[in-house]
Amino acid sequence: MSNSIRFKLFLMMVLELFIWGAWLPLIYGYLPSLGFSASAPPELISALIPHKLWFLFSQQSLILNAFPVAATFGMFFSTHYADRHFSAEKFMAFSHLIGGLAILGLAFTRSFGLFFGLMLIHCLLYVPTISIANSIAFAHIKDPQKEFGLIRVGGTIGWILAAWPFTFILVDWAKVHQANPQGFVNWLGTVLGSGLTGEALQHATRWTYIVAGIASFVLAAFSLTLPHTPPKKVEVGVDRFAWLEALKLLKHPFVLILWLVTIVDAFALYSYFNWTGVFLSTAPPAGVGIRGNWIMPVMSIGQVAEILTMLILGAVLKRLGWRLTMVIGILGHVARFAVYSWAPTPGAVITVQLLHGICYAFFFATVYIFVDEYFPKDVRSSAQGLFNAVILGLGSLLANSICPYLMQTVFTHNGVTDFKNLFLVPFVAALAAAIALALFFRPPPKRQPEPAAAAAVAA
Repeated sequence: MSNSIRFKLFLMMVLELFIWGAWLPLIYGYLPSLGFSASAPPELISALIPHKLWFLFSQQSLILNAFPVAATFGMFFSTHYADRHFSAEKFMAFSHLIGGLAILGLAFTRSFGLFFGLMLIHCLLYVPTISIANSIAFAHIKDPQKEFGLIRVGGTIGWILAAWPFTFILVDWAKVHQANPQGFVNWLGTVLGSGLTGEALQHATRWTYIVAGIASFVLAAFSLTLPHTPPKKVEVGVDRFAWLEALKLLKHPFVLILWLVTIVDAFALYSYFNWTGVFLSTAPPAGVGIRGNWIMPVMSIGQVAEILTMLILGAVLKRLGWRLTMVIGILGHVARFAVYSWAPTPGAVITVQLLHGICYAFFFATVYIFVDEYFPKDVRSSAQGLFNAVILGLGSLLANSICPYLMQTVFTHNGVTDFKNLFLVPFVAALAAAIALALFFRPPPKRQPEPAAAAAVAA
């Protein structure tokens, strides 16, 4: 693979994750500011389900679950067509063009119906491109364990880059002008220390969708310059539906165990996203008290650590193996939520963001590499979609359905949230997942050449 192709794949990952990273961290605090309920569903749905289950279909949950629903159903439709009928780079260009228009529109509406519709359109088009981007990368590299981490780290950098413009966007500029600082250094210090808070922060969060939309348009154009990745032909005797081929692999115990554990670990991950931004912005003693323009950069510290862990991931896998590497990744969640619950000082909470790198690289990125190693070549892209449907779908769906209700209703009394006990929920879930993976995940040794290994899994 030439350096030119390697750089294009790297930049593709930068832009791909920049889009998501621009809007996700702050949406959990933005939706309540629009008046969307965390406990009551839209009127049409409330008449169809028991009152006790309303929170599962609340307005906030429906909007947040547009993403995991798109991940789940995208495997059956969009990813299938990209796998077998379209060149991957053209699929990327189309999806990011239309998806960019949808995410941009979110900045200009406060209507639940329109907001939900635009979010659903964006997610249905964006989510499949995550697995397609992985497939493009895997199609043009020779050694996934050595090369994928170096390319995928571009996505981490993209997420970090998405956070930092908001240190200047989410600023109380009236306060800066009133202070009238003299000299660039004083001006910069005043700006960085004048982050928005409260209602002003919530209103300015609309800029996250504008930035995400612009990035989508850039990636749409750039996708047309990516190396050509043609659709795969359906071979004689092979099931025409790629997603069915991927689902068949769940009959193997080691695949099923990994799939179930991934659901739980994804739940822990999205519990972190649901609650951390609010936890950071809430004033002590209940929260940490970080100003609005620093919430996303603080959360991006984990992605900085992820760069280092992605760079050593290949070596770690060769030394520790699949199971131990992934167990360590899950235990990163356990340690982080332990600090949130029992040592919520600003220094400790900010420092523990570094564990996010271990959480992501040692588990989720390892899962992607494992899938590429063990799944038959003909369904590899759809197999990536199968695990994306868990990482971005079912686990996220579970978290987004109950997390708003847990934080805003169950663990909040008289306007004060009990974050200590709130964070014990994902703490226990992640600990149980780590134990289950350590005890029951036993993949067979991978045989060479590749066709033999594929047969061992597909049989």
